[in-house]
Amino acid sequence: MARTAGRELALAPLQDWGQEIEDGAVYSVSLRRQRSQRWSPGEGPGGSQAPGPAPDAFLHYRTSKVRALRAARLERLVRELVSGDREQDPGFVPAFLATHRAFVPTARVLGLLLPPPPPPLPPGVVIKKTEERDLSFNQNLRAVVSVLGSWLRDHPQDFRDPPAHSDLGSVRTFLGWAAPLGAEAREAEKLLGEFLKEAEHAQEEQEQPQAWAGPPGAARTPCPDSLEGCLEEEEGLVPEGPELLDFGVDEVAEQLTLMDVELFSRVRPCECLGSVWSQRDRPGAAGTATTVRATVTQFNAVTGCVLGSVLGAPGLAAPQRAQRLEKWIRIAQRCRELRNFSSLRAVLSALQSNPIYRLKRSWGAVSREPLSTFRKLSQIFSDENNHLSCREILSQEEATEGPQEEDKPPGSLPSKLPPGPVPYLGTFLTDLVMLDTALPDMLEGDLINFEKRRKEWEILARIQQLQRRCRSYRLSPHPPILGALRAQQQLSEEQSYRISRVIEPPAASCPSSPRIRRRISLTKRLSAKLSREKCSSPGESPGDPSSPASSLSAGSPPSSPGTKDPPPGSPPASPGPQGPSTKLPLSLDPPGPRPLALPLSGPRVPPPGQQGSEARVIRVSIDNDHGNVYRSILLTSQDKAPSVVQRALQKHNVAQPWARDYQLFQVLPGDRELLIPENANVFYAMSPAVPGDFVLRRKEGAPPTPSVSPT
Repeated sequence: MARTAGRELALAPLQDWGQEIEDGAVYSVSLRRQRSQRWSPGEGPGGSQAPGPAPDAFLHYRTSKVRALRAARLERLVRELVSGDREQDPGFVPAFLATHRAFVPTARVLGLLLPPPPPPLPPGVVIKKTEERDLSFNQNLRAVVSVLGSWLRDHPQDFRDPPAHSDLGSVRTFLGWAAPLGAEAREAEKLLGEFLKEAEHAQEEQEQPQAWAGPPGAARTPCPDSLEGCLEEEEGLVPEGPELLDFGVDEVAEQLTLMDVELFSRVRPCECLGSVWSQRDRPGAAGTATTVRATVTQFNAVTGCVLGSVLGAPGLAAPQRAQRLEKWIRIAQRCRELRNFSSLRAVLSALQSNPIYRLKRSWGAVSREPLSTFRKLSQIFSDENNHLSCREILSQEEATEGPQEEDKPPGSLPSKLPPGPVPYLGTFLTDLVMLDTALPDMLEGDLINFEKRRKEWEILARIQQLQRRCRSYRLSPHPPILGALRAQQQLSEEQSYRISRVIEPPAASCPSSPRIRRRISLTKRLSAKLSREKCSSPGESPGDPSSPASSLSAGSPPSSPGTKDPPPGSPPASPGPQGPSTKLPLSLDPPGPRPLALPLSGPRVPPPGQQGSEARVIRVSIDNDHGNVYRSILLTSQDKAPSVVQRALQKHNVAQPWARDYQLFQVLPGDRELLIPENANVFYAMSPAVPGDFVLRRKEGAPPTPSVSPT
C-alpha cells in the first residue's frame, strides 16, 4: 500500500502530454486523471467501514485527453468560438473576446461569426414551434447567440464605432431574426441607447462650455519657465483656499483612493495589451488607450502634488520641510492601509526622486519612526526582484476577504478590513509589454499564436477581478480636498531639480538622506575597491559594473542610484530600488516533456525571479530630445552589439543605416553607465546583477540624426 500511495502522490491531476496538429491548427494536449476507488471482494461503499480506502483496496485512475487550441488561422479561431468544447477548454472564448483586437478588428470577426438569415419558407408552408428546420443550423445559432451575449456583456466598448455604430448594427440585425425575444437582443438595444446618450451629452458640452471639471492634475497652472519667475510667483502667491497638507492624513489618503478607484474601474483591459499600449506615442494615436492614459495622468498628478508641496516653498527651514516629508510618509502609509497601491507608488516615487532625495538637511530632521516607515514602504516596490514583494503582497491582499454580512453573527461590529486592493497598474502594463515583446504574433504557416493570447488573458482576467473587488469601496468625495489637489502648483522635472539646488546647494554626498535597501555583497565591495585601485589598468572586464568604462550620464543632472519608473506615468528618477521591470512575472512555458514541438514557437523567456541561460528581455531608450522612452526587445546569447543597436533603433523609428553612429550603454546604479564594446556579445558583456536597462547615445563627431518620433 505504501508503494501505491507513493505513486498516487507522483501523479498530477493534469499533465502536459504534447501537441497535435489537425487541419492546420495546433492543439496542446494534456492528460486529466480522475481517481476512482475499487474495494476488495466482498466489500463495498455501503459497508460499515470508516471513510477512506480499505487496507486491501487498490486505486484506479481514469484518464481523459484534454485539448486546447494553441495556434490556427483566423477562420479556425472564429469557428472554435461556436463549435469548441466549453468543458474541455473553458478559457478559449473569454481569451479570444478579450484579446482579439490585438490581431483582428471587430468587424472582421463579426463577418466570419454571424451566419446569413435562412431562406424564406415557400408559400403555404407552416412549421410548428417544436419542429426544427435544420437541427445543426439551430444549434449553431444558439452558440453564436451565446457568444454575442458574453461579448456584449463583458466588452461593450468593442462595438463603439460612432456615429453609426455599424458593428453593433450588424449584431442587432442578426439578433432581430435569430433571437428577437432573448436577453442578448435587449442588451444590444440598451447598449445602443447608452452610446447615443453619451454622444448627445458630449454634443451638449461642446455647445455649452462650462467650468472645467476633469481629472485632477490636468487644469493646474504650471510654474513659469524660468526659475526666477517660479520663485517670484511662489513668494507673491496668496493661496485662495487651504493647501493640500492642511487637511488630515486620512482625508487626503481617502480622496486619493477614491479617485484611483474610479479611474481603475473604468480601465478597459484590452487597452492594457502590450500591442496597444506600446503604440500610444505613435502619430495619430492620441485617442488610443484613453482609460489607461487617465490613470497615468492621475499618477503623475499625485507625484506632482508631492513635489510641489515639498519644494514649492523654497524659504522653509529644514525642520518645516521635514514636517511635510513626514506627512507625506504618513499619507503613503494610510494608502497602504487602504490597500491603494497606485497612490502609494506615486507618493514614494516623488519622495525618492532626486530633487527631494538629495535634501540631506531636510531628511536629517525627519524623525526616526517616519524614516523607518518610509524604508519599509519602499521595499514593496523593490526592483531587485522585479517587484516581487509588491506582487506577493497584492496576491495576499486579493486572497484576503472580509466576512460577508450574512455570515456575521448578530450584533457584531462591521468588518474594518477595507475592500480592494487598487493595484499599481504599471506592473501589469510592464508585464504585458514584455509578453508582447517576447512572444511572436504569428507562427510558421501564417498561424495566429493564440497561446500568446492566453498568456495575455491571464493578466487581463486578474485586472478584471480586481476591478470587481474595487466596487465595494464606500468613499465619499470631499470637494475642498479635490480642489486643493487641482490647485496644487506643478513643477517640471527641470524646475524641481533647480529649486532643490537653491534650497540646498550641491554637496559631495547626502549622508542624511534615507538609505533604501542598499545591500552590497562582499564581492561587490572588493570589485569596487579593485576598480578604484586599477582605474587606469587596461584589463577590466567589460561585464563588470564597477569597471571604469562606466561613466556619468552626460548632459543630465546627477541623480541618485536608480532609473525611471515604468508606466503608468513618467515619475522622476528614483534613488531607491525603483526601476524598470525586466523580467516576466509568469512562466510562458510549463516544464515537462513535449513529444511534439510547435514549429517556430519563439524563444523561451525566463520565469519570474530568475534569468534564463539563453535569453532575457531588456529595455532600451535613446538619448534624444523626446525624453527617456523605453522600448523592450528580446536579447539572446547570440546577439552582438550592432544587431541590438539596429533592433532598438527600429523600435524607436530611427532608420537602421544610422546604427553605426550610436553606442550602447548599460545603465548601472550610482549614475554610472557600462559601455558595450562594438561587436561584443551583449548578453555576456552586460552586468547580470542589475536590471537590463540600456541607453543609445550618439558617437562623438557623428552627423545629426533626422527628427525622431518618440514611439
